[in-house]
Amino acid sequence: MNRISNEKAVSFSGKKVKLAGWVSSIRSHGKIVFLDIRDETGIIQAVVNPEKLKMISDIKNETVVEVVGEIKKRPEKMVNPEIKTGSVEIGVSKLKILSDTETIPFELDETQKKINEEVRMKYRYIDLRRERMQRNLRKRHESTQFLRNFLSENGFIGIETPILTKSTPEGARDFLVPSRKIPGSFYALPQSPQQYKQLLMVGGFEKYFQFARCFRDEDVRADRQAEFTQLDIEMSFVDRDDVLKLVEEMYIELVENVFPNKSIKEKPFPKISYDEAISRWNSDRPDLRKDKDNPDELAFAFIVDFPMFEKFDGGFRAEHHPFTKPKATPKEIRKNPEKIKSFQYDLVLNGAEIGGGSIRAHKPDMLKAIFEVLGHKEEEIENKFGHLLEAFNYGVPPHGGMAFGFDRLLMVLLEEESIRDVIAFPKTGDGRGLMMNTPSADISPDQLKELSIKIDHESEN
Repeated sequence: MNRISNEKAVSFSGKKVKLAGWVSSIRSHGKIVFLDIRDETGIIQAVVNPEKLKMISDIKNETVVEVVGEIKKRPEKMVNPEIKTGSVEIGVSKLKILSDTETIPFELDETQKKINEEVRMKYRYIDLRRERMQRNLRKRHESTQFLRNFLSENGFIGIETPILTKSTPEGARDFLVPSRKIPGSFYALPQSPQQYKQLLMVGGFEKYFQFARCFRDEDVRADRQAEFTQLDIEMSFVDRDDVLKLVEEMYIELVENVFPNKSIKEKPFPKISYDEAISRWNSDRPDLRKDKDNPDELAFAFIVDFPMFEKFDGGFRAEHHPFTKPKATPKEIRKNPEKIKSFQYDLVLNGAEIGGGSIRAHKPDMLKAIFEVLGHKEEEIENKFGHLLEAFNYGVPPHGGMAFGFDRLLMVLLEEESIRDVIAFPKTGDGRGLMMNTPSADISPDQLKELSIKIDHESEN
């Protein structure tokens, strides 16, 4: 007999079936014991006669069991409308313990008091059994599938880019990976696929997308992780409004199809200049909801016309990144960098920045002027960006795109306070993986020797 899911049991009334899952609760009523058995589709009530099934005394919450029995309709007064299988139960004739359990470190009941987050992350495989986490990750899957299909139907090609790449200044610290075969050399984990996706435009792929893994060694924040997922898109032969129109359509359809309980405050999404946003809300990610206590209202807006540069540490740094197209000539950039606006744009939602992008600077002379304003010497420009400048000498289409913090988007749509609750195996704010105890200092001397690395314990102290 093949096992069926709990959800399907509703259509098997009067038939003998096999079910399996975790015991989520046990209720003893003398001669009858009720077990709530949970699988990924939901909970079903199992009725057990303890005199016939002696092993019932060995079962506790989160024991994994397999049961065989007849699906019966519950008496009308006993129907539970709160669950999908609430109209039926299974009368157990056979019960098998598939896997025993120790007492779990916290209850899975959503009504229980808030569980310490570090405990949740240490026992994440147990935390993932909770209804809330199951919902969040299933909605993440639905959203991913919807967006993949939407972009594919609009002519985009999904292409993966390298994880082991080159360290280039893009705004955050890099994670470095030592090379064993070339001692003293390092790869960097990508902060984003920025340069690769622009090189794909040079390669003739006019519409690209990727759910990219990105790595940034940044300071602690509730809505950031050292590694995160970015929905990345790039398009050739477009202007700003072409990109924004596609993004607006994509998110309207995502909400309508995957989050139908949500309502979008304003369509089309308003376009607000950076200067107006700072003047009116003192923020470049304003929350435009009428009622900020109503989480079902979604206030999307595009913030446009950002400054190209911002003053930093006696010089300048890029407001977005150095590949953004300025609204100026190379000569004007060098003369008055602090006054230059750019073709940068952000997408904000309920006070959170969920995406950013720009039309790109695709001419080598423009890029060189930008790098000079940012303080890079000619040798450094060639070292860090020579591959891109060389590629742009071989015919590059005008192009632009956008990247979206996928975890942060889901955090807002699922009404969570932290992106850690929409990621299967997140790290703490300071970058620790409590379940596997990472990062680990348990590296053998032989491994370090192979990598030509010596740890300076005096500096460490």
